[in-house]
This record gives sequence, C-alpha cells and structure tokens, in this order.
Amino acid sequence: MVVDISSRAAKRLNEIMAKDSNPSLALRVTVQSGGCHGFQYIMSLTSSNEVSSEDDTVFETDDGSKARIVMDEPSLELLKGSTVDYTMELIGSQFKIVGNPAATSSCGCGTSFDIKL
Repeated sequence: MVVDISSRAAKRLNEIMAKDSNPSLALRVTVQSGGCHGFQYIMSLTSSNEVSSEDDTVFETDDGSKARIVMDEPSLELLKGSTVDYTMELIGSQFKIVGNPAATSSCGCGTSFDIKL
C-alpha cells in the first residue's frame, strides 16, 4: 500500500459511516500550497460517487472494514509512504497525516509541512 490507514483512522471512519448510514463515505486527503510551512493537508468526507476513476486513487484497509482514503495524483506524490491516523488530544480530535517521508519539517499542530525540493 502506498498510503497506510491506521486502525484508529479505520475505526473512526467506520463509526462515521455507521452514524451517517452511508457505507460509501471515504476520507479525501488533498495537499494545497499554504499553511505556515508551505503545504497544508486538507481532509474532507466524500462519497464514492464523487471519486474520479481518472484522477483519484482509492486506498482501502485490508482488514475488511471498508475504510477508504481518496487522493488525487498531485497529493499522492507528496504523501507516498505516509499513514493516515486519527488522534484524540486535549485540543480536539482529528484525522492526521503521520510519517510523511517527503516532509522535512511541519508545524506544531501537524496540519502543514515543508518539503525539500
């Protein structure tokens, strides 16, 4: 798998799918320029019918939970080898990218990163 999905992220995605009674939900992860380190992670829920077979890559857990992550090609190039995790901290809970091998530094909250060109 080019991008991994942690068991916590898969569990949370499944909880969201069950709560919304929508088994076709997936987490879309994109990278945009911006943030305090040059690039920022943008995450949103999307439905499978909004996924482009030409432009998007879908990653699904292999544990049978049907948790899915969707990425466009430019974002995937910057996130190869990363893991999508779900964290619960005092400041809130969120999906988060961890272990991004392309990132040379990141902000304290983990929502933006820098790469070496």
